[in-house]
Amino acid sequence: MNKKALSFFFSIVMLALLSSCGSTKDVAYFKNSQEADLSKSSFLYDARIMPKDQLTITVSAINDEAATPFNMTVPTPYTVNSRSTYSQAMLQTYLVDNNGNITFPIIGEIHLGGLTKSEAEKLIEQKIKPFMAGEENPIVTVRMTGYQISVLGEVSRPGTFTVSREKITILEALAQAGDLTIYGVRNNVKLIREDATGKKMIVEMDLNDANIINSPYYYLQQNDVIYVTPNKVKAQNSSVGSMTTLWFSATSILISLTSLLYNILK
Repeated sequence: MNKKALSFFFSIVMLALLSSCGSTKDVAYFKNSQEADLSKSSFLYDARIMPKDQLTITVSAINDEAATPFNMTVPTPYTVNSRSTYSQAMLQTYLVDNNGNITFPIIGEIHLGGLTKSEAEKLIEQKIKPFMAGEENPIVTVRMTGYQISVLGEVSRPGTFTVSREKITILEALAQAGDLTIYGVRNNVKLIREDATGKKMIVEMDLNDANIINSPYYYLQQNDVIYVTPNKVKAQNSSVGSMTTLWFSATSILISLTSLLYNILK
């Protein structure tokens, strides 16, 4: 085999290896950040109360005794030396039912589904004010607890995460999951969502596009699921299995032999 043939063979092998590697052009987020119009994103997002949300509701008033009936507490159990006991009482949490309602002390059933936190606070204040003395001006504080989202697929740490605040973006959720791996398809991240009526939807999101910040799905809701699709390289690796390692080893040996022969016959 002459030098020209070896050189041609070596070039073909290198071209095949380079073509087998995925392009890096789709790895970066917000590639068009300079051209994106972010003026539509200038608003403060408020999460809305959904069925199965858990709420803590605190009522304050000038006279503590006037607010006491509205602040239900429950003892917190714990175990000491294999014996069950109870710690200091904690505020009762309220589970929003499938119709968007909770049952509140004295007031009874209140519909909170679809309301923001501030809207729910104002509604409850109006409901409890008739049960207080005229000079009382109750203050209601609503907090969402147990807010969970799930991240699956090509991320470093897939799982279900509890959100400590009332809102979280898709980027923050991916950050909690350790970000996408190099095999994750960034221009087709799927968001699975269930609305207040139980209807499911699947939304495809492009993280390469900076306009995602303007998307109505940029902020996540309770029980949202994010799925990151693996790219073709990962899919092929999964299907080939152990043969992938063998193929790379054989290719490395072939390149070494080709380079050696080329240098000898040069």
